[in-house]
Formats: sequence, C-alpha cells, structure tokens
Amino acid sequence: MSGASAELSGRVIVITGASSGLGRAAAIALSTRGATVAVVGRNPERTRAVADLVGGFPFIADFDSLAEVRTLAEELLASYPRIDVLANNAGGLVTARGKTADGYERTFQHNHLAPFLLTNLLLDRISRSAGRVISTASGANLFSRLDLGDLHWRRRAYAGGWLPYGTSKLQTIMFIRELAWRTAGTGVDAFSFHPGFVATGFGADSGLLRLGQFVSRGSLGISPEQGAAPLIHLASEHDITSPSGTYFDGLSPDGRERKDASNEALCRKLWEQSAELVGLS
Repeated sequence: MSGASAELSGRVIVITGASSGLGRAAAIALSTRGATVAVVGRNPERTRAVADLVGGFPFIADFDSLAEVRTLAEELLASYPRIDVLANNAGGLVTARGKTADGYERTFQHNHLAPFLLTNLLLDRISRSAGRVISTASGANLFSRLDLGDLHWRRRAYAGGWLPYGTSKLQTIMFIRELAWRTAGTGVDAFSFHPGFVATGFGADSGLLRLGQFVSRGSLGISPEQGAAPLIHLASEHDITSPSGTYFDGLSPDGRERKDASNEALCRKLWEQSAELVGLS
C-alpha cells in the first residue's frame, strides 16, 4: 500500500476472515503500518479486492472443508519463509443445524476445528519467527455449554445457533490457553480477544439480531474499525505485558470467561480430541 509506514516492515501477518468486517479493517490498518498481509477469505471477489487494497496476496479457503484448510496452509508455507502473526478471525454464527463436508457440526468446525488445524500446520513456521497467534473469541463464551462428549451438538438443542456459537468461543479461549501452555519457552505468544459486538454481516440469518437492528434503527453494534482495535494492538505491539494465553475484552486483559476456560485438564482434553478429529498426532 502506498504511503505505508515502516513500523511493521518485514513482518508477515496472516488474517483469516479478512474479506470483510473487522478482518478487513485490521488488514488495512496493519498494511498501512508496513506489514505484509496475507488476506484469507471465503469469497473470491471480496478477498481479492481487499488484497489489492492492502498490497497483499489473496488466499481463498472455505472452512467447511478441512481439505481446503490444509491446502491453505500449504500455500501460505510456500509463499512466506516467515510468519510473524496468525490472526484466526474467520467464523461466525450458523443459525440452522448442519454438517460440513467433513461431517462435523458447522459452527464447531468453522470457529474451532479449522483454526485449530491451520494453527498447528503453521506453528513450526510461526515458531521460527518467535511469532504470535491471535484468535477472535467473544463474550458469548459466558453462555456456552461445553460437553466434550457431544462436540457436534447431536444430542442437544441448537437454540438458533447461539449455544454452539458461545461454546465455540469458549473453545477458542481454551485452545489459545492450551497453545500458550504447550509453547511456553519457545518465544511464541498466544492471545484471544472479544472485539465487542461489531456491526457487520455477523448473524445475518438470525431473527434475534434482525429484530435488534430494527429496534435500534440499524445502530446496533460498534464499527469494524473499533472492533479491529484489539486485533491490531495484539498483532503490532512488540511487548504485550499480559502473559501468553490471556483473553482480552477489547483492550483490557482478563476478560470475563466461563470457569472451564482455565481448567487445565479440560483444555488438554479438548486439544487432544480436536487433534484426533483433524488427523493430527
């Protein structure tokens, strides 16, 4: 991007879900500071448009398919000899129960399994750069219902997708915490954050959100630029004073979370089950 500062020159930042919303806003802000941004998205036209805007490269992947996640990882590794930041931002609310191409519940795969797999496939490259993994979580983790025996929501009420969504965001916090424990001493940092309720296409199929937008006359939520602030901060600041594994509420560390998020045994079991589901040793 012309006119970019050199603050982040030489740093490679991968952002998933970067074709719109806070991912797009973060890509623009970080490229303006001089970073090379890998723009990952599902929609080819929007993803290429953002990549052109930030002077980066587009990578197309649909997280409904773990095969596409693996191909994405191969393409990123072939493109960048270093990866300084991986921002796992893709995901969303799925209002109707459904399965992915891999046979897993869609919210669980989009919001947890796919970024879990991508992170693990890129982790060695991130480690070489003493890099950072950042995942977009949510305050919705507070109404989660974690059940390691029913990760695919076959036996429980779907509740318009809200319970699986909140649970997937708890899983995001737990994944980042376990990643921090596993990479301790390697130079890798891992953080998750709640961006606030961002006024984007999030939950466009949700009747509850449509009602909220109607009642608020379209003013429900903060701007994508405001929602992107924690991601930009965590991706660009050299020293984060909070320890690796911290969950931020906006820019504030130690956001409110369910107690399961700090249960070491549960975090380890979630990691092990996730690894088995995606075929990692």
